[in-house]
Amino acid sequence: MQNRHAYSQLIKTEAKNLGFLFCGISKAEFLEEEAPRLENWLAKGMHGEMKYMENYFDKRLDPRLLVDGAKSVISLGLNYYTDELQLDSSAPKISKYAYGADYHTVIKDKLKLLLEFINEQIGEVGGRAFVDSAPVLDKAWAKKAGLGWVGKNSNLISKQVGSFFFLAELIVDIELEYDIEPTADHCGTCTRCIDACPTDAIVGPYIVDGSRCISYLTIELKNEIPQEFKGKMDNWMFGCDICQDVCPWNRFSVLHNEPAFKPHPELHGLKKADWEDITRDVFQKVFKNSAVKRTKFEGLQRNIKFLVPQPPEGGAK
Repeated sequence: MQNRHAYSQLIKTEAKNLGFLFCGISKAEFLEEEAPRLENWLAKGMHGEMKYMENYFDKRLDPRLLVDGAKSVISLGLNYYTDELQLDSSAPKISKYAYGADYHTVIKDKLKLLLEFINEQIGEVGGRAFVDSAPVLDKAWAKKAGLGWVGKNSNLISKQVGSFFFLAELIVDIELEYDIEPTADHCGTCTRCIDACPTDAIVGPYIVDGSRCISYLTIELKNEIPQEFKGKMDNWMFGCDICQDVCPWNRFSVLHNEPAFKPHPELHGLKKADWEDITRDVFQKVFKNSAVKRTKFEGLQRNIKFLVPQPPEGGAK
């Protein structure tokens, strides 16, 4: 038991050294509470075109099916909050998380270093790193590890720093000391996120219809954006920060200190007209190592075009 405590403290200290905002540890086991919730969400089609969400249902709920002999889930958070804004307030907007380098790469590198550290300090430990690209329910594990609570906008929220952070996991095959004090829900009677969502994606407290979310419409959706959302996108061309920007807990957000998340020098200077006339070359240059590449050049063009108001019918010819 003494070793478990010492090992856990070692891991948490090294996570901090690597730049992670926080680190919590929970026992690798079946997520009983999440099973009916996930099943219901999928049954209602709230995942839209994200058909991959239907795959590996059992693995999403049990990390022992993902990693042989899994005993512990190490949950980590990496801050990406910035107060930098695009200079042209009329330009199409990009979510803060996509200003700099692709977080998948940045976090994977840090997790690799953390796993190497664990092997050096503790001995041979088997494990896998997960960053938003495998069937792992990040928020459920982070909540279980006491890193925060899942808010009404379905984001994990921390009393100390709000919600502008990425979540990731190391699932390992050693027993550690588990954080068993879940954080209480501090949303109270607040409904700011629900009231502010222009597409009514937050259909009820803690329930987000992913198929109506601006982030889904501008990134995950591969077909045309449905016309019902015309004029409701609040000028977002990639992702959306609305439900986080209005959350009172984000007044406690702190600026990130991750050099890789600094925006490309040209990004914030692009004006509305520059975006509307964006070329493939500019796209490749500005978003060379960015998460924005996920939507591809054609996808970003589609999003920008969708934001342009249509002339009224019967107007001047």
